[in-house]
Amino acid sequence: MSTDVTATDAFVKDVRREISDLDSALIELVNKRLRLVAKLKRYKDEHGIGFVDLAREEWMLQYLQRANRGPLSVEGLAELYHELLDLMKREVQKST
Repeated sequence: MSTDVTATDAFVKDVRREISDLDSALIELVNKRLRLVAKLKRYKDEHGIGFVDLAREEWMLQYLQRANRGPLSVEGLAELYHELLDLMKREVQKST
């Protein structure tokens, strides 16, 4: 099927619209999470508490793995979560 046909296919357009809406919601949630992480970092800095809590990160990953109903695999979830944490840490460092 050519690109021109898929661009006008109603099913493709509907699914792409849903994906775009989800992507927008994801960005909004990531920004909300980043604001909370920055708030937590400021508090921890003010109170002499270390920013990174590896035990909490591991607990959260296990929690998410139990909550995950798929089709995202356990490995995929771990990769996504670790990438998200790394991104949060990098972004919060930029703002300080």
